[in-house]
Amino acid sequence: MDGIDVASVHTDGEQVLEHGAARSYPYEPAERELLSQAMAEAASLSSRDERPGKLASAEQMITERHAEAIDCFMRDTGASRSDVDIIGFHGQTVFHQPERRLTVQIGDGAALAKRCGIPVICDMRAADVATGGQGAPLAPVYHRAIASRLPELPAAFVNIGGVSNVTSVDGDGDLLAFDTGPGNALMDDWTMRHLNKPVDLDGALARSGTLNEQVLHDCLAHHYFDLPVPKSLDRGDFTLDPVAGLSPADGAATLAHFTASSIIHAAAWFHEPPQTWVICGGGRRNRFLMELLAWYAETPVVPAEAIGCNGDAIEAEAWAYMAVRSMKQLPLTYPTTTGVPEPSTGGIRFSANGARVQS
Repeated sequence: MDGIDVASVHTDGEQVLEHGAARSYPYEPAERELLSQAMAEAASLSSRDERPGKLASAEQMITERHAEAIDCFMRDTGASRSDVDIIGFHGQTVFHQPERRLTVQIGDGAALAKRCGIPVICDMRAADVATGGQGAPLAPVYHRAIASRLPELPAAFVNIGGVSNVTSVDGDGDLLAFDTGPGNALMDDWTMRHLNKPVDLDGALARSGTLNEQVLHDCLAHHYFDLPVPKSLDRGDFTLDPVAGLSPADGAATLAHFTASSIIHAAAWFHEPPQTWVICGGGRRNRFLMELLAWYAETPVVPAEAIGCNGDAIEAEAWAYMAVRSMKQLPLTYPTTTGVPEPSTGGIRFSANGARVQS
């Protein structure tokens, strides 16, 4: 909920032919607060089309801010609308309970298309969830596309956002993907609680503390880790309760170990151990966390930049890539990435005038 990432990709839906520019546009504090309120209200949703209370206001804000971000991106990079064939629009996930076949992403694709004058594909999770998939993670198909630049497979791609997810790409290009456990969310919440800061910069607070091994053991005993893969999480599935009695530094250290160990222990589900762990997302900027990942992994752990990618842009690039795959009716998800019964495409397409395009 920090802001909007915009990235451009030149692709045929199979290969990534060129990585274009990427930019991030942060939300204002009042906008983040509105999103927080909307997410709290979303807990009562029974239908993905409902927009009670703050959800309607948040959706309007999300849509307009994405339109503004695209305008800024065009201006900042010198691109024109004629250069863009399709926009892949994720919006903001406010509720995700795939066991109820319910996932809700706010953001008005039709309004965005009309506002920008560019076709939009959105709602790329919905079809997967409707047919019994987890609806997450969706980036694995893009991870496979960029794995071709690695000298050796298998490899693991880890995105550390609010929660963490991993994609294992084996030597044949087969995928296995799932959410591994907490990402930045618990560490950020702890830092806000004790330092009134949104992030523990470089893991400084965590580095100053001492791991509580019993609390870590208790955290890793969470039932989620025994569930078969693929599987997915909501940001609120883990809480700060286990570390509540620790000092600020020891709690931060224990949470950092929890995130790192749950990521690396996920390899127990892989068919082959990865030769390299490629770390994407904001978590790769936490130096202490990266050190812990390398310590737990005992194999190379590198940021996405080490393989020629922009680690801040991979999720945005993935949505652009998947929009092209959606246009071509190519699969976005697979039984081994979301648990969907068979390879499945998805997404709803709107033309540049905001009219829905029937596939």
